[in-house]
Amino acid sequence: MGVATREAYGKALKELAEDKNVVALEADLGKATKSIEFKKVAPERYFDMGIAEGDMIGTAAGLATCGKIPFASTFAMFATGRAFEQIRNSVAYPNLNVKIVATHAGITVGEDGGSHQALEDISLMRSIPNMVVLSPADAVEAEKAIFAAKEYYGPVYIRLGRSATPDIHDENYEFKIGKGEILSNGDDVAIVATGIMVAKAMEAAETLRKEGINATVVNISTIKPFDKDLIVDIAKKTGKIVTVEEHSIIGGLGSAVAEVLIEEYPVKIKRIGINDEFGKSGSAEVLLEKYNLTAEHIVETVKSF
Repeated sequence: MGVATREAYGKALKELAEDKNVVALEADLGKATKSIEFKKVAPERYFDMGIAEGDMIGTAAGLATCGKIPFASTFAMFATGRAFEQIRNSVAYPNLNVKIVATHAGITVGEDGGSHQALEDISLMRSIPNMVVLSPADAVEAEKAIFAAKEYYGPVYIRLGRSATPDIHDENYEFKIGKGEILSNGDDVAIVATGIMVAKAMEAAETLRKEGINATVVNISTIKPFDKDLIVDIAKKTGKIVTVEEHSIIGGLGSAVAEVLIEEYPVKIKRIGINDEFGKSGSAEVLLEKYNLTAEHIVETVKSF
């Protein structure tokens, strides 16, 4: 089954503590986000800012001006919602080297309910100039994305989940900011997915293959900067694209794909995601079923093309 991407964050952050310039900031949720792992090895560089997300981001910005590499963590809802102004004006506007690691994104926060389920965070973050937006598909990719973010100079937003997700990659996988990844090839349709929905896309593609429909599956783990060339290439190859994301269909992956293709190579596009509504309280699996974020629904959508 694999592990949650937030678990990979804790592991990676602990390793990054070897660099004395790396500091970790938390907003009273270190055990949940797993940033507490950093505290175990570098307590003098771990700062719990309390329930004050704006203060946390402002402090991270200040530390970045002094040559530190801050990793600031909290739930995606609070990171992008409560601290948006500080992210925009204190981090992105001066292009500071701050990494915002937001866990518990999407509806798979589950029983915490709609108030805690960030379905708008990709839309918010990708609209900010200078911001890199990452959405890894599994724990292996999440760990490598954290390392890549550390080496990249500038603001980075990394979207992670609460629940375990199947492993897609092995340790030999090379993650590169700004590059999509083709996981399977087919000429009939392309399924473009991000985050935990990549595994669902792969499952759907296997089912479709048994029914004689060959799908290209693409993992877009960097939402911004977007891999335009890859998307245009698969559009030319298949002529039909289905996007899949655990996020609102407004402003997320589906919007990014549509924005590119409307200018470069218009084809038929169908977006699968949350249809302009809030989430509800329930287990992760029940909610994925309710909001049609399943391999079965992907199969039905592809066949309807």
